[in-house]
Amino acid sequence: VAYLCTALWVAQIRIGSWTDFGNMGFNDNCYEWWQFFIIPIIAGFVGWGTNVLALEMTFKPIEFFGIELFRIKDQPWGLFGWQGIIPTKAEKMASICFELMTTRLLNIREIFNRLEPEKFSEVMEDGVLLLMDEILDEVGMEYMPDVWRKLPQDVRDEMVVVAHQASDEFLTAFMTDMQKHVDDVLDMKQMTVNACIQNKPLINKIFQECGDKEFRFIRLSGFYFGFLFGCVQMVIWFFYTGSWILPLAGFLVGWATNWLALKVIFRPLNPVKVGCFTIQGLFLLRQKEVSETFARVNCVEILHSEAVWQAILTGPLQKNFFAMLRAHSIVFTEKMIGGLKPFAVAALGGARFAEMKEDIATKISEKLPTIIDQSYAYMTEALDMENTIREKMQGLSPAEFEGVLHPAFEEDEITLIMVGAILGLLVGILQLFTVFSGGSNCPAPPDR
Repeated sequence: VAYLCTALWVAQIRIGSWTDFGNMGFNDNCYEWWQFFIIPIIAGFVGWGTNVLALEMTFKPIEFFGIELFRIKDQPWGLFGWQGIIPTKAEKMASICFELMTTRLLNIREIFNRLEPEKFSEVMEDGVLLLMDEILDEVGMEYMPDVWRKLPQDVRDEMVVVAHQASDEFLTAFMTDMQKHVDDVLDMKQMTVNACIQNKPLINKIFQECGDKEFRFIRLSGFYFGFLFGCVQMVIWFFYTGSWILPLAGFLVGWATNWLALKVIFRPLNPVKVGCFTIQGLFLLRQKEVSETFARVNCVEILHSEAVWQAILTGPLQKNFFAMLRAHSIVFTEKMIGGLKPFAVAALGGARFAEMKEDIATKISEKLPTIIDQSYAYMTEALDMENTIREKMQGLSPAEFEGVLHPAFEEDEITLIMVGAILGLLVGILQLFTVFSGGSNCPAPPDR
């Protein structure tokens, strides 16, 4: 409405129907009416373009694009090139998310204490039975092949059953020990940060899915804000056509649209009453919805049971885990073959029997991780991390909740705004020498 009213006013003046303005020095040999009309539209597209570019530069490219002759560590820009801000600082961004989760949303010890060791042993039952059958057959053929071949099948099966009965106690005790020392076998920070560093699109996905609606707003608001600024620019250009007006206006539009979009998303932090309206940052208004998305993406992509076990088995604390597993395996082996000791010692000798025990314990500790996938479904259900994260996140204060998405923009925010401003400046110059290139013949306003 403002645009139409202003544009009609300018048009009325340009066609001379308001003769009172005739002394201002504008005449039909100067600018056409459509040249004024197009100013807000160009400004709108400048605002839209700079905002879109700012978002693209936040997340893309994943790796540095250009010639990396000179580049400061952990900075997205090089002498000739650019890397997305989020991928550049994937480690820092992942650390921020991890700190949020471990200080506000999750207590790792409390989460792991939700596992029931007896239930864990139960879900592993079938896999352990097959595993013990394989290990006993392998060890028997290695240490006493003739005796083992002649051993009746029902005797072998009985040994497997005895091993299976002992395994229940073994797995229960092992999981109980793991719960007590979970911080010694699982480095959750290393797991989350490493996942994002190795798969940089993943950290992009977390921010993009959580802020999907806000990013859409940034793109569209660039046009709306730019259009409004363009209406002001149109009026100024009507009264004063200095060559510096359009470049300066383009610079300000590029700067202001980026800055305003970011401010509207995160400010005001707390709800503010303005008459009958309540105003708050757009992202903060969606706390419930964003919490669900954040919890889902993190638990599907990073904090799932397979990733947790992989971090335990291959992470920096794996030595502690395997030392714990071996200690329990040795106790388990003692109980499992204790009844066979007199016969085995008679057949093998004491030293060879001790070697066989060590070999069984080693094989158990090596092969048990290969069937750990049977516990994934139970662990996911028992740990229930997605619901925990969602509920805790929905209960955060606005200041704490802001930390979920804002870091994506705080990093190099000024750089993005300046890029928008420079792009607006270039468009303003281009506009001056194309749309208004005929304005050099405009007569100067008469002296008063």
